[in-house]
Amino acid sequence: MDARAIQRTVRQSPHKMRLVVDLIRGKNVNEAFAILKFSKKHAARQVSKVLLSAVANAREAAGRADARLDEDTLVVTHATVDEGPALKRWTPAAMGRATPVRKRTSHVTIHVAPKE
Repeated sequence: MDARAIQRTVRQSPHKMRLVVDLIRGKNVNEAFAILKFSKKHAARQVSKVLLSAVANAREAAGRADARLDEDTLVVTHATVDEGPALKRWTPAAMGRATPVRKRTSHVTIHVAPKE
């Protein structure tokens, strides 16, 4: 039984989000929550919300299938960060010109499954 959660258009660059997601990939869910709680990165809060949603989705899927689920055995099996649409803005430059600024967004996907 595999459960997933996706959060789209997170207002943070994919590079910064990937630094946090790489820390929890392959870890037990309880260990992943502990890592995210004590991380100083701003992205850790967003990733923790997605992970919490994935665990809740696994609980609901087990309830619908009338199966037992021990949440302590859940493992982060798949975690990716993809690039979302960029917000295009302009900032003033020298001699009356304008310079483009791309404010990047991310799509975060996390899959959890019981450890075999």
